Amino acid sequence: MRSKVDRLWDAFWSGGISNPLEVIEQITYLLFIRRLDELHSLRLKRAQRTGEPVENPIFSADQDHLRWSKLKELDPGTMHQVMAEEVFPFLRALGDNQSSAGASTYSDHMRDARFTVPTAALLGRVVDMVDGIPMENRDATGDLYEYMLSKIATSGTNGQFRTPRHIIETMVAMMDPKPGDRIIDPACGTAGFLVSAADHIREHYSAELMRPENREQFHAQMFHGYDFDSTMLRIGSMNMMLHGVESPDIRYRDSLSEGAVGESEDFTMVLANPPFA
Repeated sequence: MRSKVDRLWDAFWSGGISNPLEVIEQITYLLFIRRLDELHSLRLKRAQRTGEPVENPIFSADQDHLRWSKLKELDPGTMHQVMAEEVFPFLRALGDNQSSAGASTYSDHMRDARFTVPTAALLGRVVDMVDGIPMENRDATGDLYEYMLSKIATSGTNGQFRTPRHIIETMVAMMDPKPGDRIIDPACGTAGFLVSAADHIREHYSAELMRPENREQFHAQMFHGYDFDSTMLRIGSMNMMLHGVESPDIRYRDSLSEGAVGESEDFTMVLANPPFA
C-alpha cells in the first residue's frame, strides 16, 4: 500500500497538485465518502434484520448513485463529473445538516469541501487506491494515513509543525493517559498527540475499556483538539476516525487569541506542541 501511495503522490505531482496538504485532503474526502457508504450499509442491514424503517439514512433513494460502491464502478470520465457536480455538493450539505449525516464530527468540517483532482485518469487511480485500503483493519488503515501525513514537510508554512512520531509517543508514555482522563491539544493540527494517546490507552488499559462507561467516555468525551486551519480540522478528524475514535471534539478555535478563562478545570491533561509562528 505504501508503494501505491508513493506512486499516487507522483501522479498528483505530475497532475499539477504539488502541495502535500491538498493531496492528503483530496484522499481524505474519498476515504470519508467510502466510510459514509459503509455506515449507510450497516443501517440498511440493521433495518432488514429488525424489520424497522432505516434509522437516519445517509443517502436518500435518489442519492443512491452517490454511494462509494456505485461511484467506483463508473468510468473515470463520468466519475469525475459526478464527483464535481453531485458528490461534493452533497458533502457540503452534510456539514449544514448534522442530524442527517449521523456520521461523525468529521461531517461538521465539510462546509467548504472542494474537489480539486485535476483529471479523470488521476481520479480513477486514486479511487482504486482508496478502495484497496483495508478499512476493517484499524492498525493498517491508521498506519497508512500516518504514512501519508509524514509527507507533510516537517515544518510547513503558517507555523504548522509536524511533531516527529517518536517524540509524541515518548511524551504520551511519560504522561500515561488513562480511562477517565479528558485530554486537550489546543493546537492539534493532524491530531497526532490525540491519536497516540488513544493508542496508548488501548494498549495499556484494554481491560478497563471493556466497561461500557469507560468505552463511551473514550469515544465521546476524552479527546479535545482545537485548530484554526479548516484543512487541519478535516485531516485531524479523519485521523481520529481511522484510528477508531468515533466522536472526538475537534473544532475551530484560535487558542492563542480566544479567552480560555474558566476552562482549565475542564481537562485533566494537556498534550501539545505549541505553534511557533
